Amino acid sequence: MSGSGKTVALNTFEDLGYYCVDNLPAELLPQFVQSVTGGISPEKLGSPEKLAVGIDVRNRRDLTSLPEWLSAVGAMGLDPKLVFFDASDEILLKRYADTRRRHPLSLLGLALVDAIALERQVLRPLRQIADAVVDTSEMNVHKLRRHVITEFGIGGDATVSLLFESFAYRRGVPSDADYVFDARCLPNPHWDATLRPLSGRDAGVRDYLDAEADVAKFVEQVSAFLDTWLPRLQSEGTRSYVTIAFGCTGGRHRSVYLAERLAEHARQKGWQEVAVYHRELD
Repeated sequence: MSGSGKTVALNTFEDLGYYCVDNLPAELLPQFVQSVTGGISPEKLGSPEKLAVGIDVRNRRDLTSLPEWLSAVGAMGLDPKLVFFDASDEILLKRYADTRRRHPLSLLGLALVDAIALERQVLRPLRQIADAVVDTSEMNVHKLRRHVITEFGIGGDATVSLLFESFAYRRGVPSDADYVFDARCLPNPHWDATLRPLSGRDAGVRDYLDAEADVAKFVEQVSAFLDTWLPRLQSEGTRSYVTIAFGCTGGRHRSVYLAERLAEHARQKGWQEVAVYHRELD
């Protein structure tokens, strides 16, 4: 549904390493996939392993043929999934009122409420066959991004997937964090005027923190802790993913640096499904 957050979701998929295309004419889906992958398993070609295609009511062709186009993609040896993003009519009306954007079907001369009703009617068959329906009525942009990361960016097999998250204590600790590490005891780049506008992703902040002995000790001890206990969680087989959160005062420097640093450490240790989410930056 227009206004349900599809664009935010597609941008998140792109951040997760998906090859993304928005508003592709739906009838071109098989040709597009054929062109990108060569029609065989992507890992055999060095092609993108993950694709995400945004399709909505702006398509000029009858979308009831989408199942046939998805079947054609499946015949290439791939495993397509249809994810439908939705929100209540009340929320969609409010979002359009807040952003003052035009609904795609308003070009037909319809009032907003009628345009939403027509779109829902057109897309109802796709919602019914979707592999997953994401209702964003109670989600803001940040919650939607996190939902996409945890539901579609990591997981999908028997191994435990890891999400490294940074946050600011002034906005509260993430409610679903499994491990929380407090970085407020570490030197703060915020007090360096040249580093203040930057984040823990930037080279200047990384160099500053890399040079601090306390930071090195913190990283060493947290790494040892995770190396010891994360495999135990995996061996239990009761968890699909684990969230490791790092907090600091503003959620821009120390916590971001640590989330990135420990995520890279996890990848080096052989964890296959690792994602990073910076709550305050994202």
